[in-house]
Amino acid sequence: MAKSSGTRVRQTLARVTAAALTAALAATGTSAFAADDSGPTFKPLKPSASASHKSTFTGSTAGTAAEDAQINALYGVDNNGDLYAYVPNGTGGLEAREYAGKGWQDTPILTQADHDNDGWADGLWHVTYGDLYSYRDVDLTHVKVGWGYDIYDKLFSAGDVGGAAADDLLARDKSGVLWLYLGYGDGRVTSRIKIGAGWNAYTQITGKGDLTNDGHDDIVARDKYGVLWLYQGTGSYKAPFKPRTKIGAGWNMFNYLISVGDIDLDGTTDLVARDTAGALWLYKGTGSAAAPYKPRVQIGTGGWNTYRVMF
Repeated sequence: MAKSSGTRVRQTLARVTAAALTAALAATGTSAFAADDSGPTFKPLKPSASASHKSTFTGSTAGTAAEDAQINALYGVDNNGDLYAYVPNGTGGLEAREYAGKGWQDTPILTQADHDNDGWADGLWHVTYGDLYSYRDVDLTHVKVGWGYDIYDKLFSAGDVGGAAADDLLARDKSGVLWLYLGYGDGRVTSRIKIGAGWNAYTQITGKGDLTNDGHDDIVARDKYGVLWLYQGTGSYKAPFKPRTKIGAGWNMFNYLISVGDIDLDGTTDLVARDTAGALWLYKGTGSAAAPYKPRVQIGTGGWNTYRVMF
């Protein structure tokens, strides 16, 4: 969330009308278009089986204790631009896929975002033709919130890494510099803040919540040698991550690593990994920095290589 907001964004802010949002963003140079225009479509899906778990979510702003992780569907975009959703089934796996949208064939980057800090992603950010858009499920409206995002080869939301309530954006440029955009809670973001250089050492970077039971959201990164590293969050936008610690080697067997939050509904964020044969594996989070994941469990037997983007 933006450091300038000062207080937690309430759900009422997230539920302003599309017209009011468009008018407000027009003053900042952004633009909006309705979901029924020629742009891509998105049908957000939320796991009903996790309602009792959701009720305990209080965000990760305190920094003094663990908080329940977000619970989100896993989405995949195929080469035709069709979008499919897989909802957690409540027992550590995923439900059968559901159709969730179309028209994403020209979009290389999508990521989920929880703007109102209620434990669910309530929309997404995506980069299409170099522009950054926010797509919010409260009004099904696209809003263009930035230009020139084609300078990045990696962009995702790891949750709240800036120390406030709403989800933020992390972006790696093509020279390897990692940047932080703080979220305002309505789809807009602040000017970028430099985190550091050398992040092109990693072939995969992901995260969605607290891995280490300290109340701050973390990320993991895999280097070209197949070693996975943990970057613990600090809760400060000025220096959002501690120095890295090694998780383990052998992760080059996977061609995609993604975290969407808590898959097995135990309160801790998890990691999903797709191997080169197209099978899907779940690494359940432990809440321990020393060993953040349990041994892997297969949750998809094959066919997952059909997706060029997962988020």
